[in-house]
Amino acid sequence: MFGFIGFLAWNKFKPAPKPAATAARPGGAGIRVTAIKVKPVAFTETVAANGTLRAEEAVEIQTEVNGKIAAINFVEGQRVKSGDILVKIDDSSLQANLRRALSRRELAGFREQRLARLVEEGGVSKQDYDEAHGELAVLDAEADFIRADIKKTEIRAPFAGVAGIRFVSVGAYVNPATRIATLQGITNLKVDFSVPERYAPRLKVGDPMKFTVAGSQQSYTGEVYAIEPRIDVSTRSVLLRAICRNPDGSLLPGTFARVEYTVQQSESSLLVPAISILSGLVEREVFVVREGKVHRVQVTTGARTDTHVQITKGIAPGDVVLTSGVQQVRNGTAVQVQLTE
Repeated sequence: MFGFIGFLAWNKFKPAPKPAATAARPGGAGIRVTAIKVKPVAFTETVAANGTLRAEEAVEIQTEVNGKIAAINFVEGQRVKSGDILVKIDDSSLQANLRRALSRRELAGFREQRLARLVEEGGVSKQDYDEAHGELAVLDAEADFIRADIKKTEIRAPFAGVAGIRFVSVGAYVNPATRIATLQGITNLKVDFSVPERYAPRLKVGDPMKFTVAGSQQSYTGEVYAIEPRIDVSTRSVLLRAICRNPDGSLLPGTFARVEYTVQQSESSLLVPAISILSGLVEREVFVVREGKVHRVQVTTGARTDTHVQITKGIAPGDVVLTSGVQQVRNGTAVQVQLTE
């Protein structure tokens, strides 16, 4: 009797069985997530760097000989042409030495001609003629040597440029250590800047760059024309040199430049939000939605921006990549997807 009553009581108050779990389907049950449909977009990767402007050509104006300045033929800040005589050193003593050498050479020439005739007639030995001929050659070389020294008294512009501030005056005694002025070729300017070594495999001559300088709102452009073929071990960076036009001379050598260098430019790159990337020790993965379920896919990443990561391998245009819930789902989890831009 008591057993029957107990059975009735247990049967009345026993817990109801739980419903069996069902796999979620698109549009049905499942974790709600957001995702994007990957599509090719234009992408430009740039690197910010500090740079320095340098003259295309620059030289200290100095003399090769000792002497007194006879004339200064340039104005400070003036543009000069290649070959212009900038400074003339007094050459009066050299000119006198040249006249003396030429007189001696003339007499030696007459003697050599006479001995040449006498050698043919047998009046003198061949040795006497050879000595006279040798003396003539020595005097020719001496005259050439003096002419070379006279040429050094004319300090000429080795290239077209702008003359700098001079530090000497007419009448000053100068020697090769004396600083006279500078000459800067600034029609074009070089821009030296460095980028981290991780970009080294992608650097190439012809890459575009742009920069700004203090005190100007204008943006200037240039092109890389030389890359240092080594890594600076102290900074772990690569030195690049670009060339830019400066026809009006508004940019000056030595100016600090804020450089923006284009490392990569593509018209069809695949980008995903950084939050979509699952990072392991080495591998990188994303969740791709296919038929209402997520699938873990290994990818190869490229450049990064503040918010997105470039994918170079692993996904294709049209793939749907999770942008939320990446920590809650597992491979094969059913999801309800809301596409976002």
